[in-house]
Amino acid sequence: MKHLPFPEFFEKSRCILGEGAVIERLRRSSEFELDPHIVNSAFIYDKGKSAALSEIYRQYLDIGLKYHLPLLLSTPTWRASRQRIEKAGYEKSDVNGDNFRFFDRMRKSYGKYADKIVICGLLSCRGDAYNPSEALTSEDAREFHAWQANRLAEAGVDFLLAATLPALSEATGLATALAATGKPYIISFVLRSGGTLLDGTPLKDAISTIDVGVHPKPIAYLANCTHASIFKTAIMHDTHSSSTVRKRVAGLLANTAALEPEELNNSEKLVEEDPETFGRSMASLHGELGMKILGGCCGTDDRHIDNLAKRLVKEL
Repeated sequence: MKHLPFPEFFEKSRCILGEGAVIERLRRSSEFELDPHIVNSAFIYDKGKSAALSEIYRQYLDIGLKYHLPLLLSTPTWRASRQRIEKAGYEKSDVNGDNFRFFDRMRKSYGKYADKIVICGLLSCRGDAYNPSEALTSEDAREFHAWQANRLAEAGVDFLLAATLPALSEATGLATALAATGKPYIISFVLRSGGTLLDGTPLKDAISTIDVGVHPKPIAYLANCTHASIFKTAIMHDTHSSSTVRKRVAGLLANTAALEPEELNNSEKLVEEDPETFGRSMASLHGELGMKILGGCCGTDDRHIDNLAKRLVKEL
């Protein structure tokens, strides 16, 4: 496959493998501390930290290469808003652009396989991703997120991904900011088993609101930081989901804990799931529901992504 513009890449790929956890793995097993403001976004500026970051990402790249699957990588810019960058003392650096260029060099090191790797510029909500009461209004979100969206778009990411979103208001403003860049983009929510966002908005209403109110609308939607069992229950909900939702939602970056978000956020211990169980349940989302983008979040590592990739290849 040639390296296509993301909308074409997305349409032509039967399945796209997502990476597994990064921040959590660094937090729990790395000798390096995460920045209280921008987490791992500045790791690229330190030789030891960038090596630790590269080691994790190359594990996922090597799995994609092993199974020859299209692969999605996310820049480690989840918390790289202008305000946070300034608080961390990196205002003179192009943190968002430098992260993309770091990953683009890594991608190019994979030769012909580089054509099957897409890099998204990652953003998230301003506040606690598990607390919808902290969500910005739509207008405030548009203003707050426009700076980072523009930095990532100007750097040349393949598309933009706003992830771990708990509330419709901020998701709508974020979508507006992403749409204004001219880059293709995807919106990803945290879901409850009842088929709602964390703020209680039915999934079908959230998607309808953004699709109708934002131009251009997202290429697709995802869920992340949600267990496969909770995702399946949510997307199949009788009243809060719909056939339209199942067409617009393209996949899941799943955690390994079948817990509601607040339970997971307050858990002092890592809730792990056997890689075989993870791979089986995630691959079934492709076979049964046609989910296209499948990868990991909290609790996953290279073992989980390898098992998922192995199962996906058998289904293709």
